Amino acid sequence: MPSMATLTYRTAGESHGPALISIIEGLPAGLPINAEIINSELRRRQGGYGRGGRQRIETDTAAFLTGVRHGKAIGSPLVLQIVNKDSRLDDTPALVKPRPGHADLAGSIKWLTTDCRETLERASARETANRVAVGALCRSLLSAFGISVVGFVTRIAGAAANVSPSDAPEHLLTRRDASEVYCPDERASQAMIDLIKAAKIEGDTLGGIVETRVYGCPIGLGSCVHWDWKLDSRIAAEVMGIQAIKGVEIGLGFKTAEIPGSEVHDPIMYDPAQRNSPNLGFVRETNNAGGLEGGMTNGQPIVVRAAMKPISTLLKKPMPSVDLNTKAAGKADYERSDVCAVSAAGVVVENVIAFEIARSMVEKFGGDSLAEMRTNYDSFLAAARELGKQAAQQLPR
Repeated sequence: MPSMATLTYRTAGESHGPALISIIEGLPAGLPINAEIINSELRRRQGGYGRGGRQRIETDTAAFLTGVRHGKAIGSPLVLQIVNKDSRLDDTPALVKPRPGHADLAGSIKWLTTDCRETLERASARETANRVAVGALCRSLLSAFGISVVGFVTRIAGAAANVSPSDAPEHLLTRRDASEVYCPDERASQAMIDLIKAAKIEGDTLGGIVETRVYGCPIGLGSCVHWDWKLDSRIAAEVMGIQAIKGVEIGLGFKTAEIPGSEVHDPIMYDPAQRNSPNLGFVRETNNAGGLEGGMTNGQPIVVRAAMKPISTLLKKPMPSVDLNTKAAGKADYERSDVCAVSAAGVVVENVIAFEIARSMVEKFGGDSLAEMRTNYDSFLAAARELGKQAAQQLPR
């Protein structure tokens, strides 16, 4: 990783343990900490049509144990806690018939045990509450620089939304928040709900696709110098690290393999009226690259999509499995779960992306305080606007 200033986090905690814990380092001192933004994102993660009984037990809220004074970050590590109401780790039953599609079998073999419980407690998607809280915390940093992140559902099973690439972020938010499945297309939302209802009756589960758009990033976040400094590489890793995510694409993604380069790449134009915006006046009619070229932001909105598989715990249709103690064939054990958690996955995806954008901002414009970081940001944009002026003045007339 770069030797420059950086933003990092680690999570700890089990699904039915006492609490979930996150440790965040690298946020600049003086950053306002908006607990309501964090708690609002945690509530959204618990919502969405198709969620299960666990969400009626928990009321996720974030408490800061360190690193905050008078509502602002002070530059030291922040410790964030989310208490589990359903805390019964030592009383949970053993699980010896692993669920296909879950971490059960691989984790049990890895740690040489026939009880899948100890694997699933950490592998559970309950852990994503931590990552939502961290990403929501980082939104305060992004908003200080005019950067916004909007996520929504575009598909659940066979129901697909029609969402224009040019939709304004505020319009996307309004329509998304009016939908039970967090989809900005009203017609598609109802079709998605109908599919989830049918799957619940059948005792089955459904997956889908979510999309996140990031607006207002300056040109040049990320790097082309090393593969693990590329922002698209890092975003993809963050998103693929979410439970049940099986595919990630940026911009046109896999469709770029089907059409010629003349239809893929986004022509560059200059609009002097946008000179003072973060894109410095460099605009495109299309955004097939999804805002990233060569591992760096190019001034256009970042567009990321992720595919979530159906949840692996099936109530009425448990899949064939094997008892790890006897090796006898049987049906996979049941663990309380959801019918469809695509809406929640969308919340997780947009917040892990928010973290990665915040991390790239800290690396590019790093300072010990928010004021210093702001000065660095403004100085960079001012210098970028001057590019070409000196050369133009030296041209023969």
